Amino acid sequence: MQLLITGTDTGVGKTLVTCGLAAYLVSLGKRVGVMKPVETGCKEQNGVLYSRDSSLLAFFSNSSLSLDELCPYRFGPPLAPSVAADMAGVSILPENILSIFRRISDQHDVVLVEGSGGLLVPLVHRYTFSNLARDMEVPVIVVVGSKLGALNHTLLTLSHAHNSSIPVKGYILNNPMPILDEATRTNAATLEQLTDVPCLGHIPHLELGENQELTRKMLIETFRNRIDIENLMA
Repeated sequence: MQLLITGTDTGVGKTLVTCGLAAYLVSLGKRVGVMKPVETGCKEQNGVLYSRDSSLLAFFSNSSLSLDELCPYRFGPPLAPSVAADMAGVSILPENILSIFRRISDQHDVVLVEGSGGLLVPLVHRYTFSNLARDMEVPVIVVVGSKLGALNHTLLTLSHAHNSSIPVKGYILNNPMPILDEATRTNAATLEQLTDVPCLGHIPHLELGENQELTRKMLIETFRNRIDIENLMA
């Protein structure tokens, strides 16, 4: 099984959810492959752009893949991938991403691909993560940042996926902020009334802490109790 984890926006918790799914599926005995095709906002370490998200994905999936397989395109400026690539004079090649994705898929039971931002974030010119999902022929999970504006962002994302014939497994509500407000308290019930796409779970505010082994245990316990893994894997 392969999945693309996308979001309703940037900063909604895609990395947290992807790490949590990876850790939980590994605990179930699955061989989990991970990939983040493009990461921007990378910091340079020892002359190499370091991909923080990919390193977290690698840890929680127990992956031994190389950095160039985990994240083939890395850029410094925290911009949309196509813009960051143009500034760096680099061409993002979708066929390269697809080739790596297929190799990873051949070696694992489950592959989790974390997107950047949402489905319409451009990778190269007008080629977006929506196009990539179609070319990968994978369903998506939408991570919803449960905050003011989540209803509109979620419905727009689901509508685009439907109109683009991209299958959606469901959405996961994540609390990106520790403080609860009225929007956060009511988003889950309201979304259930507004869409027939299933909610696969609701994650409270969590942090990917410095102690990664403790974080792994926290993620496994949280996702065991809060994620509908049967529907996700169906």
